[in-house]
Amino acid sequence: MRASQFLISTLKEAPADAEVASHKLMTRAGMIKKLGAGIYTYMPMGLRVIRKVEAIVREEMDRAGAVECTMPVVQPAELWQETGRFASMGPELLRIQDRHERDFVVQPTSEEVVTDIARQELRSYKQLPKNLYQVQTKFRDERRPRFGLMRGREFIMKDAYSFDRDVAAAKRSYEGMAKAYRRIFDRFGLRYRAVAADSGAIGGDLSEEFQVIAATGEDAIVYCPDSDYAANMEKAEALAPKGPRPAATQAMRKVPTPGKSTCADVAALLGVPLATTVKSLVLATDKLDAQGAVAGTQLWLLLLRGDHDMNEIKVGKVPGLAAGFRFATVPEIASHFGTQPGYLGPIALKEKVKIVADREVALMADWICGANEADYHLTGVNWGRDLPEPDLVADLRNVVEGDPSPDGKGRLAIERGIEVGHIFYLGTKYSKPMNATFLDEDGKPKLFEMGCYGIGITRLPAAAIEQNHDERGIVWPDAIAPFTVVLCPIGMDRSADVKAAAEKLHDELAAAGIDVMLDDRGERPGAMFADWELIGVPHRVVLSDRGLKEGQVEYQHRRDAAPTKLAADSVAAFLKERLAA
Repeated sequence: MRASQFLISTLKEAPADAEVASHKLMTRAGMIKKLGAGIYTYMPMGLRVIRKVEAIVREEMDRAGAVECTMPVVQPAELWQETGRFASMGPELLRIQDRHERDFVVQPTSEEVVTDIARQELRSYKQLPKNLYQVQTKFRDERRPRFGLMRGREFIMKDAYSFDRDVAAAKRSYEGMAKAYRRIFDRFGLRYRAVAADSGAIGGDLSEEFQVIAATGEDAIVYCPDSDYAANMEKAEALAPKGPRPAATQAMRKVPTPGKSTCADVAALLGVPLATTVKSLVLATDKLDAQGAVAGTQLWLLLLRGDHDMNEIKVGKVPGLAAGFRFATVPEIASHFGTQPGYLGPIALKEKVKIVADREVALMADWICGANEADYHLTGVNWGRDLPEPDLVADLRNVVEGDPSPDGKGRLAIERGIEVGHIFYLGTKYSKPMNATFLDEDGKPKLFEMGCYGIGITRLPAAAIEQNHDERGIVWPDAIAPFTVVLCPIGMDRSADVKAAAEKLHDELAAAGIDVMLDDRGERPGAMFADWELIGVPHRVVLSDRGLKEGQVEYQHRRDAAPTKLAADSVAAFLKERLAA
């Protein structure tokens, strides 16, 4: 490829709304152009990266036995109504009507459509297992699209769906995809972690995220440096402290804490560690009547150590809260506790509530909590003596650095990551409501056991940039760079020797299957180098009159601090060998 034939549109400055490195650099490098909020045109340079990501994904999906298809972007609402997701998915699901006022959705994912295919096409156990995948445009109506391709509304995703006859076979399909995903991310050349994850709105009970490690990542990844344990923050288990609970050593006292409504402020006032305080969080669950009106409300008091944070995913799995909860209103709190938030505690309640203690709190002694009276707290509080044992004990909190690893092999560490892939075992979550069955060996209908597997095709380049960039621009791994090698001839328009050498090298590399760009624009060396450092091409060869007269060219990897002189007649062989390695 020659630069004069291509579209190169680099910018000196990033747009004002660009907050993260990938958004700034993809815009400056001419890879994307904003059309609307969260909607981007993939420019030729960026599209080359996307196509390389797609190619690797397709190769490994095909290798794993998956079969490609393409499902419509616009889908009839009837299928989504069968599973209940037309109503339950929320405003992220873009709902539209055609001219006949029939309801449709713009797909954010395709579980319903692929399940409809399976119930029509896969009639016998002899046709199983099957895995169908697509690389297709998706749309999610994000409330606040930001960070360029990291959190856009329109994006490209690879989504795959497996169909099996029983749980054991479905889990074999899941493991096959887990191995395929590891091959895919290994080939991308990025540092990543595969972490145990919560299944979220997709459903299922076996799930793994693939996270690209980056300091700017939105997700916290929990792992043990001394073992293979890794999970996202939602999933990581906080083990109960080793018991037994210490004996009480203090009498319970009510102490004045004027204006101190947070655990941190109370601990500072009393001169005690924050870990000796207990915070109170009040939730509510509503019981609905047949018409959907609220027929009764139950309040729940969650107790966590003052230096810990509540994990909403874990709380949502507590018996009684799993069906859905909300934070209690101020009037509800006042009627049950007799005071406003900031001074709440489990003692001297006005009305009964369900008390759920975090595992850590359940084994604490002599702790501090609100006295249910403005400007007062209780110290020296102890279970059994000052209040009954909690109604429930559960893991309610986010883990913190240094917590014991759930596998018992060390202490936990935390780093940041960007989710670019997710695999789920779904079971019958979609096949059951859609009555998607096949005839099993005994001639009886049986529901498909399903799995689904996604990769954010357009998110992955952004994640790669967040991990690989410097003050000059992007630093692409070879596998997904828009071009692998760029030839920068100095004075090509003035020197026949430089022109001939550059074109000869370009043709030789291209014939060897190397993705090479020849910059024949006639730019000054500084501007030319700045463009390709910004774009992030990994390998650069500079040809000049002076160098060629000495039989040399300059080679520089994008990460190298300085160029290396190579013999002009051996540079092609050098590049072929280096890229093959």
